[in-house]
Amino acid sequence: MKNILRIDFENITGKIKPMHAINNPPTVPSDRYGLYEKLKEANIPYARLHDTGGVFGGARYVDVENIFTDFGADENDPASYDFAFTDKLLGSMDEIGLKPFYRLGPTIENNHKIKAYHIFPPADPHKWARICEHIIMHYNEGWAEGCRFGIEYWEIWNEPDNEPEIGDNPMWKGTQEEFFELYDITARHLKTRFPNLKIGGYASCGFYALSDADFSETAHSTSRVGYFVEFFHNFFGYIGAKKTPLDFFSWHSYAGLKENVTYAAYAEKKLAEYGYGGAEVIFNEWNPGIQNRGKAIDASNIAAMMCAMQKTSTDMCMYYDGQIHSSYCGLFSGDFHRVFKAYYAFWAFGQLYAQKNEVFSDTNADGVYVCAASGDKKMALIVNSKGSSVDIRLEAPGVLQCFATDEAHENEEITINPNENILTLPPYAVWLLIFA
Repeated sequence: MKNILRIDFENITGKIKPMHAINNPPTVPSDRYGLYEKLKEANIPYARLHDTGGVFGGARYVDVENIFTDFGADENDPASYDFAFTDKLLGSMDEIGLKPFYRLGPTIENNHKIKAYHIFPPADPHKWARICEHIIMHYNEGWAEGCRFGIEYWEIWNEPDNEPEIGDNPMWKGTQEEFFELYDITARHLKTRFPNLKIGGYASCGFYALSDADFSETAHSTSRVGYFVEFFHNFFGYIGAKKTPLDFFSWHSYAGLKENVTYAAYAEKKLAEYGYGGAEVIFNEWNPGIQNRGKAIDASNIAAMMCAMQKTSTDMCMYYDGQIHSSYCGLFSGDFHRVFKAYYAFWAFGQLYAQKNEVFSDTNADGVYVCAASGDKKMALIVNSKGSSVDIRLEAPGVLQCFATDEAHENEEITINPNENILTLPPYAVWLLIFA
């Protein structure tokens, strides 16, 4: 038969990585609809805290300017900080074991041309770094009646490269060099103060300007997407020359699966060339398309991306977004507060993640993706991303159970009796198979 899918549970190839992390829990400040429990059931490990609470960070959450509201105040005085709403949010996450990936900086200001508020370079970057230090002290060391959450990842800013012209940029009203200096000062200060934490950034807008054939940069630096790549090279040229610490590089893309696999390879290659080959590469904003929310095609696109990115050098993927008020939230319905089909893509990958060990899996079937794991159980996530059914010969041990999400099912256990190990995957199938 032409289409073959092979799984070898005796051949451990690595660890299942957190490809099913998200941006933001569904509601703030707490779980009003039982959806936090759904995150726990899906074994979702991390939630990045960016755009938390909506416009201007809900004016209360996470953002440095929401916590330290008067830049002229004394950064050493606990009275200068307002942690109340962020405390509540992080406490709710801690109750279900959802780890924060904390973005230091502001929420995007899409209406900045009316007036920009928090997206200017800090007047004193050294003081800004010390403010960040005290936020970390509050959440990891108990400072100012704080907590000991042990938050590991601290990301400096978000998309400072969003537009080449300062007047058009909704994230950074400064020059490239001013951002490079802010990153250098902040990263050095925080790594000196907290050497065991992971400090990085800068939540790049990504690599849309690249050719998927040879990584050539096909757009000029005067175009927006070309500027993203220019900024990337200038940033790493700057921090590489100064040997600025960077434990992880974060980047974004709303492109398709094949493009994102190419971009991930490019990031890995270039980081090594700049001397940051040991840094984690974190793909922490992605979404295959909000036009398919609630549909089986969205679930299959998401599950396919997770399976494909697992087989790249990417260390973590973080889907944007988990907040029910966001049009980018494909997990939950904002009106009826129920789960969409795409939620079960996260649930299925979460079952693999719990097994810890990735094992060999491969297929030659066009549009079909697979990821397999072993631990207490042996299982595989098989995805048909096409709008037509496909027959596949399964070369693996016998199947005990199958949990199906597709156009006809929502995570329903179905009986499959493969004829001579032939699986017929329906369109947009997300099937979790458990083996003997």
